[in-house]
Amino acid sequence: MIRFILKVCAYALALAMASPSFAADMPGRYGEPAYAPPAFSWYGFYLGLNGGYGWGTSNWSGGALSGSVSPAGPMFGGTLGFNMQTGSWVFGVEGDVDGNWMSSNNTTGLCVGCAIQTSWFATARGRVGYAFDRALFYVTGGGAFGDVQMTAAGASASVSRAGWTVGTGLEYSILGPWSAKVEYLYANLGSTTCGTSVCGVGTSVDFKTSIIRLGVNYRFW
Repeated sequence: MIRFILKVCAYALALAMASPSFAADMPGRYGEPAYAPPAFSWYGFYLGLNGGYGWGTSNWSGGALSGSVSPAGPMFGGTLGFNMQTGSWVFGVEGDVDGNWMSSNNTTGLCVGCAIQTSWFATARGRVGYAFDRALFYVTGGGAFGDVQMTAAGASASVSRAGWTVGTGLEYSILGPWSAKVEYLYANLGSTTCGTSVCGVGTSVDFKTSIIRLGVNYRFW
């Protein structure tokens, strides 16, 4: 009897020692590795809306109209872009077109009666960013486009201009494919000429602006 009890105890001890090894080989609670959620990815096309405020300076130089104007106003529009991701680095392209209500007739210098405004603004830019999971810090730069409407002595002229822009921003994934961003851009649309029919004498007019805007994007994987 004692010998039988000893054998049963020995078998039980051997089984207890072997159980972790069997469990490691079996699917289930003890054999499965700890779950690790997939890393967040910024890859894909996205569409979005943006809105913000711009302010800037327009310098006029030509005879009696030498001076500067300080346009400012809101803007609102749409965004289209695409991202690729390698590790934490994100590379992409982005374009946007906004309605623009920047205007001013407050002048300095001798440019009395000068006024300037814009009705649209667009960019086509590259983006390079570094992602901390759902947070993406980026720098951006490329082409800027818009119209410059010049008024002097009651007459007006409008030209479309192309220039350049640089900026930086922060984008954060807030819910599923949705993300929100805050962005700063500096844009220079270069110089154009206000002709004699408007300004009385050929006058060089430039346009530079700073823009702060918020946006929401929806990403398509």
